[in-house]
Amino acid sequence: MATLTTDGRARVLNDGNEMPLLGLGVWQVKDGDETYNSVRWALELGYRHIDTAQAYGNEESVGRALADSGLARDEVFITTKFYPRSRSGDPAAEAEKSCRRLGVDQVDLYLIHWPEDGPTWAWPGMQQAVERGFAKSIGISNFDPGEMDALLAEAEIRPTVNQVQFGPFKFRSALLAACEEREIVLESYSPLNSSDLGDRRIQEIAEGHGRTPAQVLLRWVVQRDIPVIPKSVRRERIEENGQIFDFDLADEEMEALDSLDTTGGTDGAQERKWW
Repeated sequence: MATLTTDGRARVLNDGNEMPLLGLGVWQVKDGDETYNSVRWALELGYRHIDTAQAYGNEESVGRALADSGLARDEVFITTKFYPRSRSGDPAAEAEKSCRRLGVDQVDLYLIHWPEDGPTWAWPGMQQAVERGFAKSIGISNFDPGEMDALLAEAEIRPTVNQVQFGPFKFRSALLAACEEREIVLESYSPLNSSDLGDRRIQEIAEGHGRTPAQVLLRWVVQRDIPVIPKSVRRERIEENGQIFDFDLADEEMEALDSLDTTGGTDGAQERKWW
């Protein structure tokens, strides 16, 4: 079987490290067999980027799947996220625990999951995670431009990534521009919603390419050179989501998808905060 390897389809971060454009996200995937199988299938199908978090409670299952895959550690890009409500409040200590659960010496990317209690307090500990060798690159998630600027004013190590909800229906164009201006890569999470897949305009574009609506939505993201981490617990859907690098959307199709935005092109990372 041909794999879905993303060789050559990566984004270079501001620290020189490379991040594959396509990854598997495991948010709301149950710890145990569900996470283990999803990750094993993804790796078998050629994915080389897995995204988890301390808050998800499934790092150990991700680690078991990675170990059983037979792949060398440097072949797979692993992201996890610092939980701002952790008892220790120490990002470096929590990174060490994540590495232990994942069965690795170092994660490729370590993000602050959200800016609870302010955007800057956790960053010294994030930098310590790099200095102590637990994280190769560090970044943020759910930060708006003001929060990015507050962090950049104090950071010794610049954040490499800002992971936010992003897709045609959440086309945060001003936030994307703000990230690019600051040389921070915007990464897309939750690009697919079941209610979006039935949209007639998306279905028409998909039919024109002989593709599925999900593939069209994901293609819209990666065609902008934006990393994306769709979630699925079904092998056939994981395989389908990976088949997005062998076709292109025309300029007018990209513009048609741009017009689906419901955010007004906001620079906000969240319509409403959950913290």
